[in-house]
Order: sequence, then C-alpha cells, then structure tokens
Amino acid sequence: MIKFQPQQVDRILIFDTTLRDGEQSPGATLHIDEKLTIARQLARLGVDIIEAGFPFASPGDFEAVQQVAAEVGTENGPIICGLARATEQDIKTAAKALKPAFHHRIHTFIATSDIHLEYKLKKTRPEVLAIAQDMVALAKSFTDDVEFSPEDAVRSDPEFLYQVLEAAIAAGATTVNIPDTVGYTTPQEFGALIRGIKENVPNIDQAVISVHGHNDLGLAVANFLEAVKNGARQLECTINGIGERAGNAALEELVMAMHVRRQYYNPFLGRPPESEAPLTNIDTKQIHKTSRLVSNLTGMLIQPNKAIVGTNAFAHESGIHQDGVLKHKLTYEIMDAQSIGLGDNQIVLGKHSGRNAFRTRLQELGMELSEQDLNKAFIRFKELADKKKEISDRDLEAIVKDETQSQVIGGFRLELVQVSCGDHACPTATVTICTPGNQELTDAAVGTGPVDAVYQAINRVVKVPNRLIEFSVQSVTAGIDAIGEVTIRLEQNGKIYAGYSANTDIIVASAQAYLNALNRLYDSTQPQTKTQNQETDLLVEQTVHA
Repeated sequence: MIKFQPQQVDRILIFDTTLRDGEQSPGATLHIDEKLTIARQLARLGVDIIEAGFPFASPGDFEAVQQVAAEVGTENGPIICGLARATEQDIKTAAKALKPAFHHRIHTFIATSDIHLEYKLKKTRPEVLAIAQDMVALAKSFTDDVEFSPEDAVRSDPEFLYQVLEAAIAAGATTVNIPDTVGYTTPQEFGALIRGIKENVPNIDQAVISVHGHNDLGLAVANFLEAVKNGARQLECTINGIGERAGNAALEELVMAMHVRRQYYNPFLGRPPESEAPLTNIDTKQIHKTSRLVSNLTGMLIQPNKAIVGTNAFAHESGIHQDGVLKHKLTYEIMDAQSIGLGDNQIVLGKHSGRNAFRTRLQELGMELSEQDLNKAFIRFKELADKKKEISDRDLEAIVKDETQSQVIGGFRLELVQVSCGDHACPTATVTICTPGNQELTDAAVGTGPVDAVYQAINRVVKVPNRLIEFSVQSVTAGIDAIGEVTIRLEQNGKIYAGYSANTDIIVASAQAYLNALNRLYDSTQPQTKTQNQETDLLVEQTVHA
C-alpha cells in the first residue's frame, strides 16, 4: 500500500469505517475475531484505509484495533486508522493501539458548529480553534499520517470552518475530513462547501480533502459524488451503508457509480474521458463477498432491492425486461453481475468430495480457514451433502460462516431441541442446554408456534432477561432443501445483541441463533478486565458521530 501525499492523489481513496462507524449500528457489535475477519476481507477488497475502531472507547475496542493493526496492517496492506477525540488521553491511547501497523493514522476530531459548541462542548470558538491545533500537533508527534475532522462541519459557519482547517493543516494534518454528521445537506450544497474550502483555506493543497456523511435523507452517496466533482479525494464509507441511524454512504454504491460512469467522472480527476484506468483501488469482484460477510457477522440484513448487492439488484420479472436482457444484457443492465463477483451458483461439490477439494473451493471463494475451523466446516459440509443433491457456493458460505463465527467462550450450548406442533396441536418444545458451569439442564415450554415454544423453553433454562425485537429468516438458495439463515436481535437495558445461524432445519437454526445472541448478552454482563489507561474513562461520555 502506497502512502499518498496530497499532490500525488490521482484517484479516489476509499476510507472504510465499517469497523468503527458501521459497528455503531444498533445490534451490530462485533467480537474481535469477527472484526479481524472483516478487516482481512477489506484488505482483499482493496480499501486504502481501514478505520479499525475507537481505541479509547473500551478495552475491547483497544484490543481490536491493536490486533487489526498487527495482523492486517502489513507493509503491503492498508493504512490502519484509529479514531480519537481531541483529547490527550484519546490520542495517546490510539497511538498505542495503532503502533503494530506498518502504516497507521490517527483520526482526531472536535465539533465546530455553534450548536455543538454551545450545548455539547460548552466552549467558545477560540477555545475550539486552540484545541484543534494543539491536539493535531500531539497526534503528529506519534505519526506522520494525521486526519482531522471538524464534527458537524456542514452546519458550521464557513468562515470559522476555514480557520479551523487552516490551523489543523498548519499543525500537521495530512487529511481534513468534512463530515455531514446529521445527514442534513444536499448534493449542490455539499459540492459548494467543498469548493469553498478549496478556494478559502490557503494551505489546503497540503492536505487531502475527505468527506464523511450519514444517509438520513437518502442523499449520502449523491453528496459524496458531488464532493468528488469539487475536489474531494477520499470517501469515508461502510459496507452495505451500515452505521448509526440511517447509516453511512455505501462503499459498493460509490465504487460502482464511479466504475460504471467512469467516462463522466474522469475529467474531474484531470483524466481524458476515454481513460480506462480505475478511479479507485477496489477489486470490484470482491464486493458481493464482502457485503455478504458483513451482513452475516453484524446481523444487518440487506434489503432485496438494495442497489448493487441486494438479491433483486440483477433480477428481472417484467416480461419486456426479460426479453430485452435475453437478446442483449445492455438493454436493461448497466453493469454485469460478475463485475461485483456475483456469478451463477456453481455446483462443484457433492457427498463424495474430499477434504482437499473442499479446502480448494473455499480458497477460491476467498475463505482462508484454520485447520480447526476447516475440520468443523467440513463435517457440516458432509452432513449437508447427505441432505442436498446440489450444493452451491452460497451454501458453502453459509455453513462456513455458521461454523466459524465467534462463539462466547464458556457460554450456553445447545445439546438438544425437539418440537411438536400441528394445526390441532399445542406447539411444544423441549431443549437441553449445557450451562457455563457445564451442567446439562432440560426443560419444556409451549408457545404460539414451534419457534416461540423453543425460545420459551430456552428462557426457562438460561434465565437471562431479554426482549426479542427481531426474528428474520432467509433462504440461502431456492428449493425445499435450502439452507435457512436465521438472524436474531435481542434487547436488554437499551442495548441490542445479534445472533446468526444457518441450517437446513429452520427450528435448529432458530434455536442456535437465539443462543448466540443470548450468549453475547450474557457475556456483556460478566466482569471485564480493564487496561490501565482505560480505567478512568471506560464509557465514552459523548456519542461519536465525526
């Protein structure tokens, strides 16, 4: 991965914040090994910068950023970034967490809008200006790569915003990020803001202009594309557009918009319209795989009509459309499904396939497993092969993700689930669960249906208070023997916990997904070991939107 200087940026840098802002989606909390799995895939995808987390927020975030920095932040890998408020403790903690990365960046921020200054920070403009300059300088003492964000820039007074940006760059910021923190702006306004910054910040040529925005009005991607036309050269986005509230600008939509409309965007980067050089470093054939991975690990389902990665994105039901596509794809398709790595399901494995063929196919799909995880997945594959005549790549992805997803060590384990139901029967379920103390407990319950009965029985055993707020079932492929993917979201004391499982038996998948979510809830209530410099501020007082 090449480190860019502002004057060398001749393409659009992709700054992925799935692991930081994306994880702030309610219920999308990830365990460390899940973050590592996503980070590795983001590196394969070709993102330039991975914002791995907010190290000062919690011991878990610190450890996750540190491990991503060590394992993914290699010499030829992406820049690993950590978020820090404009405070000395935040910045020092971020520097420590990022130290293992070959290329690392500290991203520090402070609000600049009058509404934030008055009600949140309770500081004056001169105070904020001084803090920004001092904290950027402090971050610069730890790394040459410093990014500064004036939080709520879109609602800030432009003249004050110019002053803060000039001071931050003078103090050493190599990237200045312009956030639309509340998703308020429109494309024309955002383009004008970026243009104004280029024209009114004297030293702006010493920094890359970045943009970050939320999708509250459904305009985030359009805003970013307008920012590119006006001089932005870094886009901060997430896979599937996940994030707080209505989410962030979606990476896949931005990348494919510039890929498909390359001739339109080329001149804005000083290229001839006919240039075929990519506008980003993204390997577009990794998009579908990355989207599925993030969806499964976060429990954030993708709506069927979601642009680029939705299940209906390349589907045609209208007879006129079907006829046109059969005659020539370009009649109704502006991009090839294969360009995002979505091809026809390949039936390449069966019940007689061996471990080596299984491993090879997983490697072709971009899944590198440890020997232990490979053994677990292979056993599930063999079990599935006895039930299904045709096994697709999507089936393989589902069982591998189910077998290798993070499990809470020492949590509850499902040993048996059995149900009885019918149109004239009372739905009844019996479950046997191994508790964290290795005690096997069996109980039974009735419910409004078989799944509800299973959940009632599990609750009688585990005795962990919770409220089920989402139960979602999706078929991985077509057919009566399809694997069903179940996503569960539980709530307790305002916090949301997600669980996922996949099985040809939807009752078993439902029970396992529920236990996975319960285990995360249960684990969060257990005492955690704090690192020394996080003891005094384990819970960050202000919500991070920068």
